[in-house]
Amino acid sequence: MKKQYDVVIIGAGVVGSAIARELSRYKLSIAVLEKNLDVCNETSGRNSAVVHGGFANPIGSLKAKCCVEGNKIMDQLAEELNFPFKRCGKVLVGNTPEDMEQLERTMKQGAVNGCTGLEMIDEAKLHELVPAVVGKFAMWSKNSGIMDPFLYTVALAENAHANGADFFFDHKVEAITRENELYYLHTAHGDFCTRWVVNAAGLGAKQISDLLGLTGYRVIGPRSNYIILHKRMGKLLPMPVYPVPSNTYMGIHITPTVDGNVTVGPDAENTDVLDDYGVPQANMDSLAVEGAKLWPHIFKKDQIRTFAGIQPKWVDENGAIQDWKVEIRDDVAPNAVNLVGIESPGLTGSVPLARYVIGLMQEREKFEENPDFDPHHKGIVKFAECTPEQQAELIAQDPDYGEMICSCEEVTKAEILQAIHNPLGVSTMTGIKYRTRAMMGGCQGGFCQMKIEHFIEQELGTEPENVRYSRQGSWVLTGNMRKEEN
Repeated sequence: MKKQYDVVIIGAGVVGSAIARELSRYKLSIAVLEKNLDVCNETSGRNSAVVHGGFANPIGSLKAKCCVEGNKIMDQLAEELNFPFKRCGKVLVGNTPEDMEQLERTMKQGAVNGCTGLEMIDEAKLHELVPAVVGKFAMWSKNSGIMDPFLYTVALAENAHANGADFFFDHKVEAITRENELYYLHTAHGDFCTRWVVNAAGLGAKQISDLLGLTGYRVIGPRSNYIILHKRMGKLLPMPVYPVPSNTYMGIHITPTVDGNVTVGPDAENTDVLDDYGVPQANMDSLAVEGAKLWPHIFKKDQIRTFAGIQPKWVDENGAIQDWKVEIRDDVAPNAVNLVGIESPGLTGSVPLARYVIGLMQEREKFEENPDFDPHHKGIVKFAECTPEQQAELIAQDPDYGEMICSCEEVTKAEILQAIHNPLGVSTMTGIKYRTRAMMGGCQGGFCQMKIEHFIEQELGTEPENVRYSRQGSWVLTGNMRKEEN
């Protein structure tokens, strides 16, 4: 039996989730098909988590337009969707006359793009803003910021779901056919019928584009490696610190997170393997050395984790990186919105990009507004961020708030249980991790991971051998287990 919808979105990263949320403003039946077991499993959750200003993108590009608009509305989005966002600013640091020339060009480009809050500052002002930085001058972007990409994407998806959108995980689209003005999307778990298809598959966008008959795109996947430093280093870094950018690469930068950690990276290396997220030791060593030239507080004792991200860059026949491609080809694939090469600043520009997509759709079909649409999302209350009085009240309402599970991040049993019973039905370890920050502290889950795994078993009736860390096949427990003796 086929499930029928008005719109099916392929991909539940930040862009796909934003499109679902913005489409739920209208009277439409919406489905989101995601090949992974949760939202935000690839590029959307593997980045610097910076809210960009838009000065680094080519003049007139869709990237620039969406980035500038996304920056402007981020405060409103954070208030509506209840995710962490800090407009802390950032600095691009230089030392040579050539650096100054490049920063001046960047400022001019930003001004044409509509960026505000850009200012050249001298060494004294730079060290007032970031005392530990190494540099003689900088371009200061006052309106740049940082956010939690996991909670942002979760909030977009859960808000879309609350407004009627259906999410289907572990649903990789394997074939697409069209008959009688309807698309049929074929997955291993069933078929979906829809009037509209939106390809927001990110790293998989070329494959979906090919299935739609929109062939010829070349997508490369530069892999970016990062180091995460312990929270004790966060107090030394009030804002992101960048080197002077090249035309195509922002360089290895040092970025605080909204939760107090520091990330070092990324480097950039081309790869044809779009699902390899391992970080070689050589890359870790290089990141630490190069990053310390800009911010000399990177020590091995403070490194708690590494990660990698891969960006889907659309390039031409000469390898030149292109602007985001968003198209409806009525001659080849009518009623199909095709998004290719959606990379940075996709996090910042996700909602404006979603609105642009809907604008293209409404040029062909007018949508009736949903009078019941509610833009607000209530996330899990973080016990650690509450006052002692608020904490006492929470414990009085629910004693599970009084049981600490993750001591590093001060995450309680109540928060873990809320994450397990999330609206999207996600049951992976990282699903809990991204929603609560459990297992993100100094011990990286050494003391709390198995407790959380046990809670998943208890709450969902899952057998131990079926609990997965993140993806299909990422079993938490493998091999033979000894049966308890009576």
